[in-house]
Amino acid sequence: MENKAEVVIIGAGINGCALAYELAKRGKEVVVVEKNYIAYGATGRCGAGIRQQWATKENALLAKKSVEIFEKLSDELGYDIGLRQGGYLIAIHDEEGMEQAKKNVEMQKSIGLPVRIIYEDEIKEIAPILDPKGMETIAATFCPTDGHANPFKTTYAYAIAAKKLGAKIYKFTEVKDIKVKDGKVKKVVTNRGEIETKYVVNAAGAWSKEIAKMVGIEMPNKPVRKEALVTEPLKRMFDCMVISFKHGIYFSQQEEGQILGGIPSPEEKVGYYMEPTFSFLKYMAYMLGKYAPPLKHVSILRQWTGFYDVTPDALPILGETSVEGFIQCNGFSGHGFMIAPMTAKLLAQLICGEKLEMPIDRLNIERFKGEITEEKAVVG
Repeated sequence: MENKAEVVIIGAGINGCALAYELAKRGKEVVVVEKNYIAYGATGRCGAGIRQQWATKENALLAKKSVEIFEKLSDELGYDIGLRQGGYLIAIHDEEGMEQAKKNVEMQKSIGLPVRIIYEDEIKEIAPILDPKGMETIAATFCPTDGHANPFKTTYAYAIAAKKLGAKIYKFTEVKDIKVKDGKVKKVVTNRGEIETKYVVNAAGAWSKEIAKMVGIEMPNKPVRKEALVTEPLKRMFDCMVISFKHGIYFSQQEEGQILGGIPSPEEKVGYYMEPTFSFLKYMAYMLGKYAPPLKHVSILRQWTGFYDVTPDALPILGETSVEGFIQCNGFSGHGFMIAPMTAKLLAQLICGEKLEMPIDRLNIERFKGEITEEKAVVG
């Protein structure tokens, strides 16, 4: 194992691997250390959605610029990431939701997103499988450039491209400590040896809080168990992702025909709980049937758990900290996959001393010392 690197990234999920690629592309010596294997955490357990419809401008811009990267990523990395842009259909259930949706759409259009409010006829046209009455919806918002990509293919494509450029990725390598001297990062201690470094990037997802403690930084993040399921393959019925902020449900039809989705479990807990629950299975099956009656009797093949790395405002924590060289890349609150390409680009620009393509000051951990603006467009 390497004993020295300019940058050590902790975590080989989508953000860690994407950042390794962006840094290696800029000539940096990069080491990624991962306690388990590539895409072990939230990346490999996510719903694979790519959404630009947000309530805060920061998330919307990160997502929009990420989609611009996603659209060219297969060619750039030389590997098909499975991108499909069938849009996101976001249910609106009441007048309060409509008021918020109008605010969201106004902001989203101001940054160039082709989003619009649609009603029952167009909802049925876009996704004939849906029952607007069963969904208890009065309208929806729709953005046709939203979509899906394969999280495993995307992460491995980044990882392979990063390694070709000289980055090292060490699996089954657990970080035990981070040495700090005179307020600066000096060394990462792992179960396989020590690595001297100038920068440490905390991309450890739901475990990012534990990593930050190693350098004396307290974080407000909480690991929250989330569950998902996938059904048997079905004939193609719809192309969009369907979600509801009120009910917390999301589901889409994958390229191979399966329905993949999730909803907050009645037994949802904060903490590192890995066991799936039967209550989730019952509730998800019930709500899926309400939203899409043809799915009432479909066979479920598998369910699993993952974690959201949740911040108080549901916005990510990015950038520098009070410890020189310790960089945050976490707190994605379930949205890390969809904004990873732009997040990686920005942090690479930051580390390399380049001009940032967009400001990330408001996403710094220091924001929690004052008043925060909560992201309202959150599922679950």
